[in-house]
Amino acid sequence: MTFEAGSDAHKAFFCKQFIDTHQVFDPETLPWPELSEAELARLRTVPFWQEVYHTERRAGAIVDAFTPQIVDPIVREAVRLQGLEEARHADLIRVMIERYGLNAHPQPIEAFPDDLETAFIDFGFGECLDAFLGFGAFKSARQSHFLPESMFDIFDILMFEETRHIVFFINYMAWREKQRGLGPVRRTAKSLRFYARALRRLLSMVRRGQQPHDGRDFAITQTNLFLDGFSFRGFVEDCYRENARRMKAFDPALMQPRLLSGIADLALKGLGVWDKSRPFLRRRAT
Repeated sequence: MTFEAGSDAHKAFFCKQFIDTHQVFDPETLPWPELSEAELARLRTVPFWQEVYHTERRAGAIVDAFTPQIVDPIVREAVRLQGLEEARHADLIRVMIERYGLNAHPQPIEAFPDDLETAFIDFGFGECLDAFLGFGAFKSARQSHFLPESMFDIFDILMFEETRHIVFFINYMAWREKQRGLGPVRRTAKSLRFYARALRRLLSMVRRGQQPHDGRDFAITQTNLFLDGFSFRGFVEDCYRENARRMKAFDPALMQPRLLSGIADLALKGLGVWDKSRPFLRRRAT
């Protein structure tokens, strides 16, 4: 089954898929494990719980603020549901903070720009970038047994919903841009521009991560502070493979984010060529 991007059938399909896969759960009643003193100490050394909490709260607020501006009723209902899930992510982090005594607290959410649609799109592309990197970080942390498996099972719920969000967003953007007459080339160029904005924000987070945390953003790249054996190549491979694995859970008729995985694939191929050429370069140098 295939759909033309921007068609009524495409819109109905991606919205229905998103609404039908909504999960009902209460973060308070999830099976939170009892942690040992050593596990608690490791959890409390993670530097970004304040940033995670603020980012999730801000995400829910952005989506809720934008929802009333959506004219199409089925798209509006799907985005409203996303806002509910984003707010529940913040509630999940709050429950964890309170249960395990983490050093984080709610901070005022900054005022949003007048153009809420652009703020929503900026958030969506940022979430795509964060999720792609988060897939690799989550896999590495799980394999290193940084926390008990039961804790990762809880975070897997959040990761699945984040994956749903980015799949929905990619389909929403394809529908939105086709409605405005943008073809594939112009849509790709626009995506590159928004990804570049997201990357600039990410690099800004990295720089702030070298200073006392200001509690405004989730700097996923700080994971190398607490994951043993971190390597750039291994991290990119984990991001690429985990992205492919998680996308298999969705109907293949849905459009999926491919730009970041394509860039990662090119980077890995480039690293492979470099590895093969190094012995030759060394021989030439001697």
